[in-house]
Amino acid sequence: MPQGVKGEFGPGIKSLIITLNHVANVSEPKIHEFLKNIGVHISKATISRILTKDIDIFHQEKAEIFLEGLKATPYQQIDDTGARVNGVNYYTQILCNPYYAAYFTVPNKNRETILDVLLCGKEKTYCFNTEAFDLMKTFNVSQRWIEKLSSLKNKIFSDEEMRRKLDCIFLYGRKTTKKKVLEAGAIAAYHQMTNIPVVTTLLSDDARQFRQIAYHHALCWIHDGRNYKKLRPIVPYHKEKLKAFLDSYWNFYGELSKFRIKPDSEVAEQLSVKFDQLFSTKTGYEKLDERIAKTKENKEYLLKVLSLPEIPLHNNAAELAARAKVRKRDVSLQTITEEGTKANDTFMTIVQTAKKLDVSAYQYICDRVSSIFEMPSLAQLIRERSSVSGK
Repeated sequence: MPQGVKGEFGPGIKSLIITLNHVANVSEPKIHEFLKNIGVHISKATISRILTKDIDIFHQEKAEIFLEGLKATPYQQIDDTGARVNGVNYYTQILCNPYYAAYFTVPNKNRETILDVLLCGKEKTYCFNTEAFDLMKTFNVSQRWIEKLSSLKNKIFSDEEMRRKLDCIFLYGRKTTKKKVLEAGAIAAYHQMTNIPVVTTLLSDDARQFRQIAYHHALCWIHDGRNYKKLRPIVPYHKEKLKAFLDSYWNFYGELSKFRIKPDSEVAEQLSVKFDQLFSTKTGYEKLDERIAKTKENKEYLLKVLSLPEIPLHNNAAELAARAKVRKRDVSLQTITEEGTKANDTFMTIVQTAKKLDVSAYQYICDRVSSIFEMPSLAQLIRERSSVSGK
């Protein structure tokens, strides 16, 4: 048989089916209808198998894309959106930067789940060093429980060992406290890893599960600005105050954008002072003043760009990647099996990464399905382009 032919259909039909489903967002029933109309005799079950079976090469490519993507920039952007798997609510975690976008559909969206994604398939461990105990204090674990956990200090545990230990320490439930302890130990262990790229800077919206995972956490100014748009003043005086403040808000954002292009330590200090002045404003419009105060509380995260100017001021890249998942969900409400969910994440990763790298997703899929391998891997392109950009 010719190279790439397996079963009754060749790489052309297989690549077309994958492209229609994952690039053009055509549902499986509509793909069947289209193929039937052009004279291709194929069953719905066969279409489903082409989309989910014998695609290990693509799963491997996704893993390589993610690994190279984590190395490509000193920061990562993250967002999540809802997903459905066989009638159950799941969440799709999206990690990206200018070179790639990777999708992971998981049952939860807590810190441990995000760490599972960042581990790149490595086994999760729990480390109780000084950082872990500091994190417990940050997570408001009471001193009484921290003292009880002191016997674990400077020890590393596997997942099974850790849960068994905590079951002995927390005899009467304490589910929330146990969760915080697990998160603290998992984060500390992740930061110690040397066999995978550890994310040191994370850019996200203000969702709590994204905090503390990386050493540096930056917040999106666009997300923060949307909170002001939610204000719906009726009184003309309040409308004027909101408009005037938002003008100052976006002018300040413009100054930060200029700073990113030409960083300067003296300008950074001036912008920090200006932030304090702007977000100490009292307008007399109570809801606006409350919102201004909340923005000021996030100063450390919103002004992370002053110390790390390479970080974007917004998280639009992750939001656009999430929107691609939402459009997919609009057409195909849910996946049914774990295999189908994994396949969907893999092809979304490949298609959206190819788009960022200006590579034809169809040609790339056809190259792999045909087993020709003439095109360089997306992971290789990420490595090459990020290297050139770094220079």
